[in-house]
Amino acid sequence: MPEESILVVDDEGRQRDIYRDILADEGYTVETAASGEAALRILSQRRCDLVITDLNLTGMTGIQLLGAIQQADPTVAVILITGYPSIHSAIEATKKGVYSYLEKPVDRDKFLEVVGEVFARLALLRKTILGTSPAAKAMLRMILKVAPSAHTVLILGESGTGKELVAREIHKVSPRAEHPFLAVNCAALTETLLESELFGHEKGAFTDAHQQKKGLFERANRSTLFLDEIGDTSLSMQAKILRSLQEREILRVGGTEPVKVDVRIIAATNRNLDQMLKEGKFREDLYYRLKVLPLMCPPLRERQEDIEILALHFVRRAALAAGRRVDGISPEALEALHAYEWPGNVRELEWAMERAVLLGEGAQVEAHDLPPEVLGEEGKEEEAAGEPAAQAAALEERVVPVIPEPSWEEHEKAKILEALQRTNGNITRAAQLLGMTFRTLQYRLEKFNIRRAGS
Repeated sequence: MPEESILVVDDEGRQRDIYRDILADEGYTVETAASGEAALRILSQRRCDLVITDLNLTGMTGIQLLGAIQQADPTVAVILITGYPSIHSAIEATKKGVYSYLEKPVDRDKFLEVVGEVFARLALLRKTILGTSPAAKAMLRMILKVAPSAHTVLILGESGTGKELVAREIHKVSPRAEHPFLAVNCAALTETLLESELFGHEKGAFTDAHQQKKGLFERANRSTLFLDEIGDTSLSMQAKILRSLQEREILRVGGTEPVKVDVRIIAATNRNLDQMLKEGKFREDLYYRLKVLPLMCPPLRERQEDIEILALHFVRRAALAAGRRVDGISPEALEALHAYEWPGNVRELEWAMERAVLLGEGAQVEAHDLPPEVLGEEGKEEEAAGEPAAQAAALEERVVPVIPEPSWEEHEKAKILEALQRTNGNITRAAQLLGMTFRTLQYRLEKFNIRRAGS
């Protein structure tokens, strides 16, 4: 039985009763209000997950109520219902972040389908965006706010903060979710390859163009295309991307006829685009075209409240993969996790917990299971002083040489090399093993200077 709470707002008593009875029969907890003002009083006292409101209310209109709700708590989903639909009101509602816009008379099955879809997507998003910190909640609110529209989104943040994860979540809770999410790492390809990857090419356009190829813009039609590391593209490529956004059409390499596309673009970068604008390295027109809906992924050091939640999530996942039972983190280990700056952000925390699970022996992660850099100077001194007597004796007997602890980047490189070895150099299969996209793995190969698969 659903446990989600819904507030129905309509100045017609009979209509309120109809909506309430339909929803109550499905097990939802339902409250009603006869005006927008009354609805806001209810929302100020207790939280509702969804507000279903008539557009043409007496006094405060449905659009005004929507705006007030978004201002107070953007995580509350809103469905607008009207008997007098207009393009203007629909556009205004979409801009303010309405989830759905239904016309009277509302079909019962359609009504319940839309309500069910709201809660399914909210549950999916809340399960994925782990955290209770103000920064995590702000990120959740922004995702819910930008998801319903087709406007471009620019995700900013340091490396390792989860920008692609946020892009995927925006897609999952958007009206385009039924179509596949596509992504490309702009920094992983040369300009020529990136142009072909984005826009496709015609047969004979260049030496190896043996047949026509559709690019990502075409393949992402009616869906979402994620342009990662957009700040690493050249000025000429930026101009081509800008034209595609403005004209909503692309021109394949070697082609002469434009192809219309309906693509929602989400771009991301860890670069300072404002500084790049001043230096003439990023086009101002593209910058403002992308920055219609900006979203910041906060660094982990600004999400202190989330460190334990994320760490436990990574520990349990790593333990499951390793076939071990590890379901906790000691107070000493947690203290070390909170004291560390996490320059590699969430990605580094994930690696640290995976390492701790693999090296640890108990039912919980202990402080000595953590990487030396996480433990700080005290941890390094303890490591330099040697292992406890029993462990040192065991090491002596086995004549195991002491080697420096690898950094998280070295660990990531080692995992990539292992995956390539296991797949005999097959990059596609290696990417699947690592949980990366093909393009992301290509970028990592270049970053770590792995020139030949498995080398």
